[in-house]
Amino acid sequence: MSDIMIDARGLSRTYRSGAGEVRALAGVSFEVPAGQLCAVKGRSGSGKTTLLNLIGGLDRPDGGSVVVDGREMGALPEADLLEMRRGTLGFVFQSFGLVPVLSAAENIEVALRLTRTPVKERAARVELLLALVGLSEHAGQRPYELSGGQRQRVAIARALANRPKVLIADEPTGQLDSETGQAIMRLLHAVVEAEGVTAVVATHDPLLLQHADRVIELHDGALTQGEAEAVSG
Repeated sequence: MSDIMIDARGLSRTYRSGAGEVRALAGVSFEVPAGQLCAVKGRSGSGKTTLLNLIGGLDRPDGGSVVVDGREMGALPEADLLEMRRGTLGFVFQSFGLVPVLSAAENIEVALRLTRTPVKERAARVELLLALVGLSEHAGQRPYELSGGQRQRVAIARALANRPKVLIADEPTGQLDSETGQAIMRLLHAVVEAEGVTAVVATHDPLLLQHADRVIELHDGALTQGEAEAVSG
């Protein structure tokens, strides 16, 4: 099996509306080796979210390809994409996306219920993940009883529930203060090592980049010159 978990080649995406066309990505190529944390940096509107959506199969490219764990995402039928999103891929969003009426443990367990994981195995996995993100003592608390950083930790644990190979995080520290954001990035790096996952994290905060194994930069939908040269070289 290849050591490259994510392989993007000439990836392009243009959105069309009554107001005209917006080229969100323009021929982006890069690789992410298995077991690394790759940060995607760039200003708002640079194409970060579009890139993550294409990697995660939430959108399809107009040109080029992105291969994740040996499968070309843009060529997969919807049923296969759903399977990838339930197993191979885990998602963490800026807005946390937790179910308000469920406890921290129950929010994590939801993903395991969807895959019909046996009760005993579910309980053990939830307990392990709560310990991994440092929330064992908060298992019974609902989201409104947790801080922003704690809610994001629950969201990370939920994304890891089904042992994904790739973790995709879109501005996961966007609603957090600087200190908490640093803690979340340190946690993501620790998770990469502990769970053996490959992570792609979009951020515009330069202070968070020190926790990444690799950083790629987007500007107006294209890799910056240095990144483009590194890929072509």
